[in-house]
Amino acid sequence: MAGCRPGAPRHGVLCAESSTFLISTPARCVRVFISANVEDTEAERRALHQHVIPKLREFCRDNYGLDFQAVDVYWGVELADRDDACVQALRMSLLDECIRTSTGPCFVGLLGERYGEPVLPGQIEAAEFERLLEGALSAGLDTHLLDTWYRRDENAVPPAYYLLPRSHLLKNFDNCSDSQAMAADHEQWMGISADIKTLLRSSASVCQSKGHLSINQTQKYFMSGLEEEFTFALGERATPGMAKRCVCYIRTIQDAERFAAIPQMARYLDLPGGIKTGRDPQAVQRLHRLRDSFIPACVSESKLRVYSSKTVCDARLGYTESCEQQYVEGLCRQFYEDMIDLIEMTVPKAYEADADPAYEEIVHHVSLCRSLHALYVYPADALRSIKDYVVGGTRRTKSSPLVVYGGPCSGKTVLMAEVTAQAYKWYQDAAGSDSEPVVVIRFVGQTEESSYIRNLLKSLCEQLAWVYAKLVGPLPESVRELWDIWVGLLHASTSQRPLLIVLDGIDQLMETDGARTVWWVPQTLPPSVRLVVSTPPNKFGILHALKKIVPDDSSYVEMVPRSKKNCNQLLKSRLGQIKRKVTSGQQIYINEALVKCPLPLYLNLLFMEISKWRSHKDVDERTLCRTVHEAIENLFARIEEKCGVQFVARALGYLTLAKDGLSETELEDVLSLDDHAIRDYAPEKTNSFARFPHHKIATLRQELRGYLLEKEVHSTGLLVWANRQLLHMATKLYLGEPEVVQYMHNVLADYFMGQWAGGRPKPYCPSEAWSQSGNTSRHHKEDKNNHGGPKFERGVISQPWDFHCRLLEISQVFVNLRKLKELPYHLTKCGRSEELVYNVILDFSYMHAMVLSGRLHALIAEMDSAHSLTLDKDVRFLADTLRSVSPAILEDPYSLSTELQQRMLPFVRVYPKIRHIMQVCDREGLRYCSIVTLLSPMDQLNEPKRVLLTTNAVRIMDVLPTTKPNAVISVLDNGTASTWDLGLGQPFKHTVAHGAQVLGVQLNRDEKYLVASTLSNTLLVFDYCSSTLLYEVEVKGSKLTAQDHQSSIGGFTLSTNHALAWLERSNEVHVIDLNYGWPLCMCHCWYEVTCAQFSDDGTYAFCGQQLNTTSIFLLESGERLATVTSENSTGYVHAILVSAQTHELYTVDCGGSLTVWDLEEISNPQLLEEFDCRADEAGDVVSVELAKDLHTLLICKNLSMEVWDTFSWSMTDKFKARRNERFLCAVLSRNCESIIAAIELMPSIFIWRRDTGQCLATLPGNSGTICKLIKTTVNDFLLTVTSKGVLSIWDLEAIDAISAVDKTGKAIRSILLPSRGESVFTIDGTENVYKWNIHSGFIESLLRHDYTVEQFVLTSSAEILISADSGGNQYVWHTVTGECLFRISGPRVSQLLVTHNDLFVVSLCEKKASRVWRLGTGNKVCNIPCNLTQARITAANTFLVGVQQSALLAVNLWTGSVSKKFTCEDGTHILAYKLLPDCPDYVALVTSAGVLYTWSLADEAVRRRVQLPLNLHKRLEDFQISPSGKLAILATGDDTLNVLDLQSGKLRVVLAGGAVWQQRLSMDGRYIVYACFRKRRDAPFEDGLNTCLRVVRLADGKCIGTCTLYKVPSFLVISKRHLNIVIGFEDGSVGAYTVVDHVDAAMKIKIAASPSRRIGAMSGQQVRPKRAAYTCKPSIDLLWRDATEEIPGKVGHQAPCANDLSSVGISPKAVPNYCYPYPVDPGEGPGSTR
Repeated sequence: MAGCRPGAPRHGVLCAESSTFLISTPARCVRVFISANVEDTEAERRALHQHVIPKLREFCRDNYGLDFQAVDVYWGVELADRDDACVQALRMSLLDECIRTSTGPCFVGLLGERYGEPVLPGQIEAAEFERLLEGALSAGLDTHLLDTWYRRDENAVPPAYYLLPRSHLLKNFDNCSDSQAMAADHEQWMGISADIKTLLRSSASVCQSKGHLSINQTQKYFMSGLEEEFTFALGERATPGMAKRCVCYIRTIQDAERFAAIPQMARYLDLPGGIKTGRDPQAVQRLHRLRDSFIPACVSESKLRVYSSKTVCDARLGYTESCEQQYVEGLCRQFYEDMIDLIEMTVPKAYEADADPAYEEIVHHVSLCRSLHALYVYPADALRSIKDYVVGGTRRTKSSPLVVYGGPCSGKTVLMAEVTAQAYKWYQDAAGSDSEPVVVIRFVGQTEESSYIRNLLKSLCEQLAWVYAKLVGPLPESVRELWDIWVGLLHASTSQRPLLIVLDGIDQLMETDGARTVWWVPQTLPPSVRLVVSTPPNKFGILHALKKIVPDDSSYVEMVPRSKKNCNQLLKSRLGQIKRKVTSGQQIYINEALVKCPLPLYLNLLFMEISKWRSHKDVDERTLCRTVHEAIENLFARIEEKCGVQFVARALGYLTLAKDGLSETELEDVLSLDDHAIRDYAPEKTNSFARFPHHKIATLRQELRGYLLEKEVHSTGLLVWANRQLLHMATKLYLGEPEVVQYMHNVLADYFMGQWAGGRPKPYCPSEAWSQSGNTSRHHKEDKNNHGGPKFERGVISQPWDFHCRLLEISQVFVNLRKLKELPYHLTKCGRSEELVYNVILDFSYMHAMVLSGRLHALIAEMDSAHSLTLDKDVRFLADTLRSVSPAILEDPYSLSTELQQRMLPFVRVYPKIRHIMQVCDREGLRYCSIVTLLSPMDQLNEPKRVLLTTNAVRIMDVLPTTKPNAVISVLDNGTASTWDLGLGQPFKHTVAHGAQVLGVQLNRDEKYLVASTLSNTLLVFDYCSSTLLYEVEVKGSKLTAQDHQSSIGGFTLSTNHALAWLERSNEVHVIDLNYGWPLCMCHCWYEVTCAQFSDDGTYAFCGQQLNTTSIFLLESGERLATVTSENSTGYVHAILVSAQTHELYTVDCGGSLTVWDLEEISNPQLLEEFDCRADEAGDVVSVELAKDLHTLLICKNLSMEVWDTFSWSMTDKFKARRNERFLCAVLSRNCESIIAAIELMPSIFIWRRDTGQCLATLPGNSGTICKLIKTTVNDFLLTVTSKGVLSIWDLEAIDAISAVDKTGKAIRSILLPSRGESVFTIDGTENVYKWNIHSGFIESLLRHDYTVEQFVLTSSAEILISADSGGNQYVWHTVTGECLFRISGPRVSQLLVTHNDLFVVSLCEKKASRVWRLGTGNKVCNIPCNLTQARITAANTFLVGVQQSALLAVNLWTGSVSKKFTCEDGTHILAYKLLPDCPDYVALVTSAGVLYTWSLADEAVRRRVQLPLNLHKRLEDFQISPSGKLAILATGDDTLNVLDLQSGKLRVVLAGGAVWQQRLSMDGRYIVYACFRKRRDAPFEDGLNTCLRVVRLADGKCIGTCTLYKVPSFLVISKRHLNIVIGFEDGSVGAYTVVDHVDAAMKIKIAASPSRRIGAMSGQQVRPKRAAYTCKPSIDLLWRDATEEIPGKVGHQAPCANDLSSVGISPKAVPNYCYPYPVDPGEGPGSTR
């Protein structure tokens, strides 16, 4: 159901006030009883069930959060069962329930031309029955049927005759195995029942005529069920208000008597003797009285809503199917409209979104308390002791907790509910009506939140903080800190507001945090606090632990079993309440049973059993059960006999399997989807409607009254077991077969997924119901509509993740909390993990619903579980992303889409499954947040998975990656090699070299063997799978070597089947067969061996030696094939690299010298390239990496890193370490565009971009300095290991993604945003102007100046850019070609402006005269002698408006003279001013005196004067005004925006959510865009501050979008069209956003078509275009002096007009020949010197 609830009094819920909350009221539901004759309304009722009722259910759920339940008792009831006494009793009981409990409409009557038959009474009082017998005998009637079918029952009070069960005399009536015999008995019963009704009517008439029976007593023998229902609902007991909730639809057939002879008319008319006898005159008379008298009287008295329809029949065929169909269609339309109208009239509309899980938790327990309180029918002596504890001794200085203990089924839970219900009254009786006690109840284990002590304490703290109005701030996660807060809140209670906390079943707490040691129970309590806990005596040692905390024996109350006498008195009292008793013979066996089991639950089960005993029932010692479990099993068996075994098994099974229980309508839906349950009600015709009958569920609920409770969960009444023993027995009896349980979980998952909603027919295959469950995944992947069997529509409703109420504003969203909890649970239980992960967890709608419902942390936990299940990197990335943005989402749940866009947009090419989420964010997210991220500046990685591999006592020697995506091997210096599951963070396999000191460990290529070298000169070969030692191979040196010195193993390397090992200072390499564990041969080298390597196919061995020598050996024989030596180096070979594709051998010596050999002829290698690096003082080589596919070789030395192109054999990049820094190791990124390196003694790793040299990012380590970098081939992970043994897992693809985020490296100082096009221009305080492509996010080109760029401006077409640097130079650039058109030298410019027609430029100078000049030629138009600041050009290009000291001047652009002047009368200075676009001749300005003026340029007159509040103008930091001049927005640097209506003078304060940094008003004046700094507790940034982008709609002051900026912004600008926002940041990156307030098709297309959203065709990383750099003209074209301009070296030359570029031969797309790429400055990261 929808996550909404009525505006109930929260105080009553939080304090458990008995007067307002603990009144036994059912959950809110619209229950409509449909009263109709079965025979003549079958088509109408079917159409309503199939087409109308599902729509009404969705309407009530979506808009009111209510169930809509249509109660049609006869739906699914066979004709022979309609006279059953149980069905008739159920019918009236349901009618009464609908009238009493329905929130909206409650009764619908369908009345046709058929009156119906009288109801056969199920029980008649003995005196009345005997008078009927006398009357029948006096009239000469045969009473054999009455004597046969009615039997006297003395256990009824008064005695009565009851109708025998039909199967008692008709043995085959319920024999489903013999359908023919059963049909014969059914037909026989129909005749018998008709005869009994006739006999009773005749006898009643005789008795009435003789005065033996009154008219009221005889009416029930003549009244049909239809009239009985109408009379009950609309008769004397009906109030006018209730009648307004009822509707009647009357259908009359014109001239019905004419068509009585047509056989088809028997359905629509009362024809007791068939078509030959005609209509029954008595039935017609009663029908007319009901239709023409009773109903009109109700209309006149209570305004009953009645619709009458007259049908004209076919003259020959009568009331045909087409006539009926026409009427049915009209009825369905009218029924829907009437129900909607009545619901909107009668159901209160005060609803609130249910996004408060803390309050919902409280409601859950109080609702359960209400239901359990109703079951307290056997008073317990313990209640008096608890009352004395609660209200006695109120003057004590302290008190202790009270412990109630007792065995299972002793009634502890019901007693705790009764205590909670009575406590409020106890307190007020003791302290007076002025007392306001607070009662808190928790049934531990009934909810997930109450099962863990951490969550339980948190919930108690929240409730106490609410009730006592205490500010506790964000609650900590530490359970000890929570306990301290809870104990502190206990002291908030007073004698006026005492506190009682009731905790039932503390043994149900999970073991986490040591909850079962009950350390959290306070030893003493404040004087006004009482704590009552209950527990079994012998479970988990809880009672024993409590006695250590509370040693006082008076603090314990035991649930003592009742005596036999007391039990009998209770049973007798309850039987008397329902007018029943037992015989003395039966009482004997009841006494025996009570002696053996006097428990309250057994007593209740016993009462249910004996209340159904008839006086003639034979009872013996085997009749009654002796234990609770036996009694429960007997109860279920009795219900199975009444309702059917299959139905009971399915219904109770589903109620038990559901996580939180099911409502009646949900159970009806689920049973309708279960082909096995609906088998008896499936129609014969395919593609029709099949629906499980409601009367079966109502009967089950009636039989289990007191055992099935209705508790309120998310404002829905759910059926749950009242006792754990009932749940255990239901599980044992009905959920014992795993395949049945799996099938039922599948049905529940399909229901909550909405698989068969919306009229989609479900294939009907009951015979395959069991086989389907065995192959779940295949069954649900196939299209179920392709099933060859019949298909039936089941009438179930849709299950969206959230509902949008059409009665309220669009932002009102109700979350489908039932689906949120049930669907993931059942998908997990039935093994549909793929659907769980990809259709639920990765669904944006699911994520948004979880966030709105306050379950963000649960969502992240589910994603972590899904990742451990699937090992999917996309799932892991999404979980980490949500974890990183969780603080922002918790503050504003509606910003989920924008936060995900901001964080994930750079990674959509890396993680394919994220693309779909981004598309849904664009489509669905706009309903909640109007900000859409177009270009994300995010270059931060999520926090990686970290695993502690060792303790401080043991050092890590190495970490080996494996081919398994989530497993690595850690090698410790104690000789242990452990294989870790990185997902779980735990080792699952250990290989131990016992007693051996290990030097190194390696894994062979196929991961079959794990080999370790030891100090004993042996290789230990382990079977990696079993971790068993296979062989120990000794590596021996030659005799000469052994005589010189004792050497240990110098190194070894592995292939698939062989190992190469050598000793230190030895020239011999041993070849060892790993499969058999013996040496094959020995390879003799020329010099001391330093390294070795296998060829890719394992045929050859390459051995590196001293003197930069490498020998090649044939592996099988050890034959030396060739030896090569580089003469440029005298060092040793550090690394050998072999390329099988190019048949080349690369050797790198210790100094970094590189040699390339051709191996085409293996025995005669040829030297291809040789590079001597000995002269370079870069240190020794520490790591080498070859990227064969990308032709890239990385050589990392201590002091530098070199990148080589192996295709052209040239050094492309070289990075030097900064002073006092040394590289530890380095690796290439996945696309080789970046280098990732670790620096000695630093805790982080650094990423450098190769093309610019910038240090892009720093990836922090954890606990210790980085000591190793390892790349894995599986999943492309980068593993970092710290000195403290912490392993961090980084995604190399994600590193590539953040490397693609462009930035300048310095803070963005200013941004120019053209009105059209994809380009954006920025400056950052350097000599460059950067041209960005805002769609791709890349810097396309640079415009390089001689000095620092200080000012720049664009023309309206954005083709020409004018810039000014700090050297007094001005430049005119063509932005398309990058050409510097001409250069002007003159004084330093403080501001540049371009006229709106793009013809003139204004250059303002601070110290010298400013100048207006022609853009096309550079020639002066005029000088401006005055110095202006904040200058702007008017719309007509007439005036230059600016501030000079305390005056506002308007300077003529043609003459340079001051034409207009505004000066404050009081001599104050001008703080700010704005031109009004809609009123070009007006200027709005604010003075230091706090006056806002509207000044006319035309006549130099003040049009409006508004005095601002003192607190505004004194702290004014920003001033914006709407284009019309009606609204002014004033920012003072605090957390408010001040909106001033200049016409009325009213000031509206809008809370900004943080200190406003910059604000911008949209060009249309409808929105404020601002960035503010706000403090967030879980995401500290810049001393705890984080920046947030927000958009406020001025019309209503509502914030329509929020987006967290995870960087420090430096500049903000908005566009003139479409409200696009571009933000520059301190690190030189740029972000782009757009605001979409009204979503239309055009806007959706625009967002979807933007390059950042073209993710359908994305594969791999985006190719970064090469950044072009254009330099300015080296020579000056125009030199400005004080009054003249000169063209150096030329006389009479004028620069070409910028509007006519063809004069210099430049086309818009052509680049001039003298424009050439210019290298980019390196960044400032560690080691970034190039």
